[in-house]
Amino acid sequence: MIAFYSFLPFAGTRSFHQRDLSVSGLPLAKGSESSIHHPSNSLYSRCLDYSSGALTGDLCEDLCVAQKLVYKHCLYYDRGKKVIQADWRGQSIILKSKKESFSSYQHLSMLEEVETQDIPETELLLMVALEVKNALGLELSNNTMGPLWTRKKGPRWKAQVASMWSLLQQEEYIYFSLLQDFSKHVLRIIGSCGHFYAVEYLTAGHAWHKTLFPLENVMGPSLSGHRSRVRAIIDIALSFLDMVQHFDNDFSHRLHLCDIKPENFAIRHDLTVVAIDVDMAFFEPKMRDILEQKCTGDEDCNFFDCFSKCNLKIRKCGAQRANNNLQVICDKIFRRWFSPSLRGALVSLPLQLQLQKAVQECAQPGLTGATGHQGALKSLSELYHLLRVTQRELQGPE
Repeated sequence: MIAFYSFLPFAGTRSFHQRDLSVSGLPLAKGSESSIHHPSNSLYSRCLDYSSGALTGDLCEDLCVAQKLVYKHCLYYDRGKKVIQADWRGQSIILKSKKESFSSYQHLSMLEEVETQDIPETELLLMVALEVKNALGLELSNNTMGPLWTRKKGPRWKAQVASMWSLLQQEEYIYFSLLQDFSKHVLRIIGSCGHFYAVEYLTAGHAWHKTLFPLENVMGPSLSGHRSRVRAIIDIALSFLDMVQHFDNDFSHRLHLCDIKPENFAIRHDLTVVAIDVDMAFFEPKMRDILEQKCTGDEDCNFFDCFSKCNLKIRKCGAQRANNNLQVICDKIFRRWFSPSLRGALVSLPLQLQLQKAVQECAQPGLTGATGHQGALKSLSELYHLLRVTQRELQGPE
C-alpha cells in the first residue's frame, strides 16, 4: 500500500507578532473591499490565524510575511469551495479549499483535552487511517503509511495537527497526496497553509474550444501548423488511454472517474493528460457503496458519469459499475476529435473511418461483468493500435 503522509510538510516554528503581517500582496477587486467573502480576504484570515498560532503550513511564511505568494484572482467559488490563482516566487499556482474558513472544518477535540505533544504518534496515525477510510473507502494500516511528521515536535506542533486535520477532511487533497509520487496523471501538491493547499497551475480544457484543450497555451508557436495540431491531439488521446489503463490497473483498487469533461482535465507541456478535479473520483470500495442504492428503474442507478443496473426483483442498484472510464472518455472527449466532420487529408481516409468506428463502438455502454470487461480491453487495444498508426502517418514536415 502507498505511504503518503511524508507529503504533508509544514512550516517551521518562526514566531512573529501580528504587526509583522503584510497582506499588501493580496489586492481586493475594485468595489469589493468590504466583502468578507472575497477570496483575498480568505487568505488574509489565514494570516491572522497563522499569527495567533491556530494553523501553520510550509507556505504560510511566504503568504503572510515574505509576500512571495501573491493573490491574482478567483477562478471558482461555490458554497464555500474556492479555487484561487496566485503567483508564488514568480510561478503561477492554484490554491484550493473545500470550505470557506479554517473554523468550518471539524475540530479535533483531543487538541483541547490534552497537550498535543503528549498524544502518541500511533494514536494519531490510527485517526488518520480512519479518516482516509471514511473519505476514500481504503484500509491503510499504520505500518504502511510511513512517518507522519518530517519535523520534530515543537512550539507549533498543535497547529500542525490542526492544519493536517483540516486537509484530511478534503478528499481531493488526500487523492493528490496519495497519488502524486505514483502517477503522472494527477496534480502535484506544492504546499499548504492551514486548510488551503497549493497545486501546480496547468491549462485546463474547455468544451467550447475547437480542440478541447488550448494547445497554443501549452506548446506555443511550435503548434502553428495544422499537422502539428493534429499530432498533438493524437498524443493527448494516447495519454488519455494511458491514464485509463493506469487508473484501472496500477492501484490496489480501480479508480473510477464520475465527472468526465474537458474542464476537469489539463495537459502538461509534454502533452500528458492530468486529472485536475477529482472531487468525483472514487476507488472501487467507495464506488460500490455509492452505487448500491434502492431503485425502481435503471435511471435511479445513475451517479453522474458512473451508473449501474437496477435489480427489479430486490429493487436495488447493482454495486458493480455498468460502464467504465474508457467508455465515457470515448463519448465525451474522443467523439469531438474523431467525428466525420473533422476529416482531412493528413490521414488516409480508410484509417480515419476505422478510428471513427472504433470510437463510436467504444462510446456505447456495453455489457457488465466479465463480458463487459473483455469488451473494454478490446476497445482499448484497438484504439491504441489505430492512434499509433495515425502517429506514423503524421510524421514529417508541415
